[in-house]
Amino acid sequence: MRAKSLNDLLQKGDRVAVSNITGREASKVSVISQRYCGNIVAGWALGKAGQVVDVPGVGSIPVFGQFNEMMGTLPEGKKPNKIIVYSPPDAVYGDVKEALEHCMSCVETIYVITEHVSIEVTAKLRELANQANVDLIGCNTLGIINAHDRVRIGAVGGDTPDETFEKGSVCIMSNSGNMVNTIATYIKSAGLGISHGISTGKDALILTPIKDLLPLAMKDPRTQIVVMYVEPGGVYEEEAVAYLKSVKNPKPVLIYVSGKFAEGRSVSLGHAGAVVEGKNTSASAKMMMFDEYFGVPVFDPENPKRAMTALAGNKRGVRVNALHDLVSAASAVIEACGIGTDFPRTKAIEVKPWFVDFGALERKLPGELLLHPAEPGTIPEPYGALVERFIKTGIGRIPTRQTMRNTSHASSNDGVTPRIYGYSVMNLMKKGKGSFAESVLLYWLGHPPKQEFEITLFEMCLVASLTNGPGTISSQAPKLSASAGNAPNTAMIATLAAIGTVHGGNGQEAARMLVDVFGKSGMVDPYDKGKVPNLEGIVKEFIKKFKANKNAAKDAGLEYEKVPCLGHPVFNKDPVNYDPRERVISAYLQEKGIYNVFLDFYHQVTTGMTAAGVTNKVHAVNVDAALTCILMGIAWPLLVDKKITVERAVDLPFLAFALGRSAGGAGEYLDHRESGTDMDMRVPVKECVFLGRAQD
Repeated sequence: MRAKSLNDLLQKGDRVAVSNITGREASKVSVISQRYCGNIVAGWALGKAGQVVDVPGVGSIPVFGQFNEMMGTLPEGKKPNKIIVYSPPDAVYGDVKEALEHCMSCVETIYVITEHVSIEVTAKLRELANQANVDLIGCNTLGIINAHDRVRIGAVGGDTPDETFEKGSVCIMSNSGNMVNTIATYIKSAGLGISHGISTGKDALILTPIKDLLPLAMKDPRTQIVVMYVEPGGVYEEEAVAYLKSVKNPKPVLIYVSGKFAEGRSVSLGHAGAVVEGKNTSASAKMMMFDEYFGVPVFDPENPKRAMTALAGNKRGVRVNALHDLVSAASAVIEACGIGTDFPRTKAIEVKPWFVDFGALERKLPGELLLHPAEPGTIPEPYGALVERFIKTGIGRIPTRQTMRNTSHASSNDGVTPRIYGYSVMNLMKKGKGSFAESVLLYWLGHPPKQEFEITLFEMCLVASLTNGPGTISSQAPKLSASAGNAPNTAMIATLAAIGTVHGGNGQEAARMLVDVFGKSGMVDPYDKGKVPNLEGIVKEFIKKFKANKNAAKDAGLEYEKVPCLGHPVFNKDPVNYDPRERVISAYLQEKGIYNVFLDFYHQVTTGMTAAGVTNKVHAVNVDAALTCILMGIAWPLLVDKKITVERAVDLPFLAFALGRSAGGAGEYLDHRESGTDMDMRVPVKECVFLGRAQD
């Protein structure tokens, strides 16, 4: 390494430049850092030359189009000696290479915040940095903070670093950037502050691992203790222990190794480098390795004196089994090693879980992790608002957002086997009857249907959606396309383009209505009639509200909002009307003894509205309603378990209608192209009526 001390990595007076500074994360973090320590001199982003990043109350950060332009423009006293890279994974190599080529020998350290940079690119960057004699931290680092000099690079410390980081004698080294903040908060209770907080990152290849950082901490006069947060995967800790064993009088080390709970369970850990492969890479192996180095048993918070007695002999340090044990363990270490506190001790932090319902995770997590306090803790913002929204929604998962450019939860292909949500396409093909319908449901829901009859019902819905005759809008569209001489795919696109909120798309409205009606009912199984809570009361309340809204709209001379998917322009002549396609589905349900609360709701609503005088005849429950009720029945248990979002469930009826009708549109195209004549869909001039007046 070029750095000879921790201060060489970051200190007061260092000048920082930021790549991709106009990006969402980079600009936000840069503004907070500039308010905290004002060490950013400039940034660069392709195509953004001449812009600035405003920092209210402080000033602005100039933005250049390229790194060499920035270096050529900034005066000598303003040229950066530290670089922080926020570029997307594909751009990291180019930005770091450009910085190394045009650094003018003044750049000392580059921090790569970006995660998921390929191992190949990371290795190349390491070689380039070595040639340029520049230190490279990351990839996937959160940055560094020097609490004594009150400076930082990256997001270490979050939005309020002063609240978390008080200057002191502890150096934190962590795979996880957020754990730097967490540990700093914990050990304040022991009266200990921070000299430096360093996030090494945890991609598969760590460019500056702890074995390279430990020698700097051992030489740092401000650092008396090193606290490390370690994850499974990689051999960096094995190298670090080998280094510590080579030092004559190493400073004491406190260590927490995470991830043991996941061993033997189908629980994945988040960081790319947390993959256990080979000797000494599992959490258990790393725990044993550090315990052997320390020569003392793991810290027991019930018997801290035992640790102090053991530490008095070698003063190497100790491992803790839980993060909150760091407070009492740190107190034991400093007492045994004759190290003073940095400031008066404060009240220890109490762990108060926000949630007491762990859902499906209860089957995977060890019992000791399933805390059930009498009073859950207060949820801090912005999480409080998110949780309130989550609870208010009642059903459905709240999605997490991430870049999805080259990733998919839905599909994969390893070069041999294409898969849908992990299921082999070839195995799905071998199932034979109903396999297409089943595979589509898997693709749309992320989970295979649980009931065999659901596959049959969905297939019936697809068949029902194929056509309602050549006069429908979506059948006219492919006929027009054929008449104009277009290709088959264009005709199918025309079919889809002719499906809208009035024709086919009102299944979305129906699904959203059902979520609103049943979302807070507590219903879990839509097929269990005995466990549907007070359907009669739900129907009466729905009709009452609908009648009031209809009367109010009429009084105001406005159009009233109709019940989606109730009624049909063809099947509407009789006192009691039925859509024959819906009748087939209902007959199948009756024959098989299958109950569907949503379809029952629709039938009770249409008869109930006529009985209440809201309508003068019983409207048909149309095929879109039947299709919606079938798909909501399939999706409902997944919504209740929050395995899918409400948005996904609401889109299903429209997708099903569009899938069936696009296939039907292809049939209309083939027939028309084969038997029709060019331009035969054109309306003759004599049949066209102009409703205006000639102006010339």
